Amino acid sequence: MSAPLAGIFDNGVMWWGLAACGVAQLSKLVIELVVHRRWNPRVLVETGGMPSSHSALLTGTTAALGWVQGFDGPLFALAAVLCFVVLYDASGVRRAAGLTAARVNAMGDTAMAPVDPAPKPLKENLGHTRLEVLIGALMGPLVALPGLVLLGSPLHLAQGLGWFTAVG
Repeated sequence: MSAPLAGIFDNGVMWWGLAACGVAQLSKLVIELVVHRRWNPRVLVETGGMPSSHSALLTGTTAALGWVQGFDGPLFALAAVLCFVVLYDASGVRRAAGLTAARVNAMGDTAMAPVDPAPKPLKENLGHTRLEVLIGALMGPLVALPGLVLLGSPLHLAQGLGWFTAVG
């Protein structure tokens, strides 16, 4: 395995942040099954809903970065600030855009008839409620930190299973 590729697979911070995002997305499918009693795999690739996978991704990555490089460093500070911006945006701007789309869709076909004879409804589930953002934000570190601390990076896992020999 080449050194750059090994570096990517050895980046536990990135992979555990992505794992937190994946767990959040998978939980949407479980919630869909349990609460709404329907199989809807589209929720795995849709935005919005409970919990916020964007929040899980960023808080998981930020917490893992802090764990690896220190919570007092400038890189952690940058990640934390960007995390707060995305979390605020998810429950603010994106949510408002979704509510606006719902109002436009409620206007009916007559309001759009001169522009397009068969208008496609706008996507309404764009953002998140504050609770959806909070649950996603809690899920991130709860997935990423134990994974990083207990299991390490995907490369370390693969080496531990005997799939790859040590690089370098």
